[in-house]
Amino acid sequence: MNDPLSYVDGLTWADVPPRVQAQIKLALLDTLGVGAAGAGFASAQIAGGFAREHMGGDTPLFFGTGTSSAGGAAFAAGMSIDALDGHDGFNPAKGHIGATLLATLWPYMARISGEDLLTALVAGYEFGARVAMAQHGTAPDYHTSGSWGAVMGAAVLSRVLGLPEAQARHAIGIAEYHAPRSQMMRGVDHPTMLKDGTGWGAMTAVSSALLAQAGFTGAPAITVEQAPAYWADLGDRWYSLEQYFKPYPVCRWAQAPIEGVLALRRAHGLVSQDVAKIHVASFHESIRLATHTPQDTDQAQYSTSFPCAVALVRGDVGPEDIDDAALADPEILRLSQTLTMAEDARANAAFPLTRLAQVALTLHDGRTLTSGWMQPRWDHTAPATAQEITAKYLRYTAAPLGDARAQALHDAVMGLENTSTTLLVDLIAQPIRRRTSSGN
Repeated sequence: MNDPLSYVDGLTWADVPPRVQAQIKLALLDTLGVGAAGAGFASAQIAGGFAREHMGGDTPLFFGTGTSSAGGAAFAAGMSIDALDGHDGFNPAKGHIGATLLATLWPYMARISGEDLLTALVAGYEFGARVAMAQHGTAPDYHTSGSWGAVMGAAVLSRVLGLPEAQARHAIGIAEYHAPRSQMMRGVDHPTMLKDGTGWGAMTAVSSALLAQAGFTGAPAITVEQAPAYWADLGDRWYSLEQYFKPYPVCRWAQAPIEGVLALRRAHGLVSQDVAKIHVASFHESIRLATHTPQDTDQAQYSTSFPCAVALVRGDVGPEDIDDAALADPEILRLSQTLTMAEDARANAAFPLTRLAQVALTLHDGRTLTSGWMQPRWDHTAPATAQEITAKYLRYTAAPLGDARAQALHDAVMGLENTSTTLLVDLIAQPIRRRTSSGN
């Protein structure tokens, strides 16, 4: 087994297989697109203002206005990415690696080359997948991604800062001790701006690495130092290739039900007015996404009924469909309020590696149409194409960035291994266009 910290510190771009090299650029592009779209949402705007006003420094904010400290900029970046639940994830972790990872690296991105940034991202995905599984395998509760993400971020930032091995070990120990071990299901049952702990995880990662650099000590990170089974295949199995992408900006657990609704809509040529009620059978965690009448976008993103209703009415679910005017659409609300859910043993047994759902639509004419057992699209077993990820990125960035800036950012990512990060950082450091809709 490779020592985890030695692996992170010693990985080179030449060590990374071509498939992983291509995949990591798509992952970066996707996370940037989600972060740009999320930067205009209320939670991101509040977090950015907090970082700017109370955590002062000279690091530009991520798609924001003004500056903050490194920890503050990482916090605000994580909140911007997490503001829109459309970023990639890892099934065994029941969470997301890329969001905390990119937010942690943001304050230091200008210091390293494009190749170094891409390599650090690969190291982060490989480390993050394993530390997530180690935590879930050894801790009794289901914690947010920011908890184990802080440990991952501290490890990768130790590489970027050039910390000696002893200091890097203190950094991950500090991060594990102070990471936000917030209860994920509490956030599901009561959806708010807290989301997946990404901002706090990134801030903890940066703070831990800087504390270790200054000589602060931390207890050994149990998930890294005392869980060898989870690290045995490091360097042999590339978990970077086992991430899913999201076609819709809502919780992954709601995405199989959305696919069931869309499949029935297409197969039977339905319009929403044909449908009297919706029923979803799925796994336990999914049916706890139970907000029928969301009052804000955060509740809409952590709902099964609302995005299923959106899909039936509009034929798709995008950022504009879970915010502002959509929250008051009478036809969407009608269908959302009709949706019932039931826990299913088959779906429970498959979770978390597979997220299954079956949808039944009862029509006004008395018929009931039932889908097969559906899975979310764009899992690693049936991955999105580069064209699909690019199309999603361009859709999400058109309004906040404009076509020219969005294309320039895309091109900077795609050629990153051959250049500096200067252009990339400049494009991210500029604020988004102001949102003109009523919500934010």
